[in-house]
Amino acid sequence: MSSLPQGIFPPLVTPFRGEVFDGEAYAANIESLNGTRLAGYVVLGSNGESVYLDEDEAVRVIETAAAARTPEKALIVGTGRESTRATIEATGRAAAAGADAALVVPPSYYRGAMTPAVLEAHYLAVAEAAEIPILLYHVPKFSPIVFQAEMVRRLSSHPGIVGMKDTSQDLVFLTSCLADCPQDFLIYVGTANVLLAGLTLGAAGGVLALANIAPDECVELSDLFAEGDTTAARALQQRLLPVNQALTAGYGIPGLKYAHDLLGLAGGETRRPLLPLCEEDKAALKEILRKGLGRP
Repeated sequence: MSSLPQGIFPPLVTPFRGEVFDGEAYAANIESLNGTRLAGYVVLGSNGESVYLDEDEAVRVIETAAAARTPEKALIVGTGRESTRATIEATGRAAAAGADAALVVPPSYYRGAMTPAVLEAHYLAVAEAAEIPILLYHVPKFSPIVFQAEMVRRLSSHPGIVGMKDTSQDLVFLTSCLADCPQDFLIYVGTANVLLAGLTLGAAGGVLALANIAPDECVELSDLFAEGDTTAARALQQRLLPVNQALTAGYGIPGLKYAHDLLGLAGGETRRPLLPLCEEDKAALKEILRKGLGRP
């Protein structure tokens, strides 16, 4: 796939069984989503517990996803590491395993040293070495680096840097990037909380945890916006908000995995130190899903 599509992508969870990657369950989840109108899949992102996988496991996850997805679904793979060298190597492994593009979170351990100039040099080096397109990953919640819109604008001029996932929910930042970057620079919002707002500003779509368990609703919201039915789009955005809040800010990855299990997908176990939800939280989440999605 030479270019990435606009649309909705789920950042897939990685099922584990007894601390081991459950490739069969992972493939089954993807196959169940292949019949939807999702634009593709993001693997080894924040919701995929990528920081808990070693490099050999990461390759197995990518290869499993590449084999399970249908050809029209784009495959974006998280490859960000703490050093430029390791990021380049991870991006190369992802390309060899079947990735169409790499989603690169910024290094953040030496946070104080990560100036815009340092980050820009890092991303340019990765893009120059990569065999696949690069997406910037702006996620201050997990990697406490706040991008400057001017840095994004400069990086967007590189032919190998084709877009960004922005999970900041900062609409001023998003507006500035959309105004200043080339029209073909694809910016995906990183949470369903601001999907409608992002689309209104000109975003290309979203990489949404919610799309794992409510792919049709997320695509429908995008469709309603495209059709100009703002009243129905607002109503759907409002209905989905409590569900998304529960899955992201509320119960996190354990909650998202439990929601998979409730809805007939394979969430699998979390990897330690993450723990499964307690029974009280399971009951609360089940009720939120029932009210917001009408299921289970």
